[in-house]
Amino acid sequence: MDRKTELSRKVKSKVLPTYPELARRMGIAGVVKIAVVVAPNGAVKSSKLVGRTPGSAPAALDAIRKWRFEPTATESSGVIEFKFDPSAGEE
Repeated sequence: MDRKTELSRKVKSKVLPTYPELARRMGIAGVVKIAVVVAPNGAVKSSKLVGRTPGSAPAALDAIRKWRFEPTATESSGVIEFKFDPSAGEE
């Protein structure tokens, strides 16, 4: 699975979403886009779906809430994109 970050803040730790088993078995590829707001301490303050393929959103939302970013003086926001690809073999 590829991931693309349009958020300019540096990520300290990432958790990849688990590819949904049903989607994997059915060979369903897809993209989940999540708008995030990152608190000054680097924790994800809020997350909201802005685009998705059915079935993959819960795993992506759960994973993004566990990400941690470099601390800064202010909040920042942006969009993070997860690509689910059954041909990749790994999450």
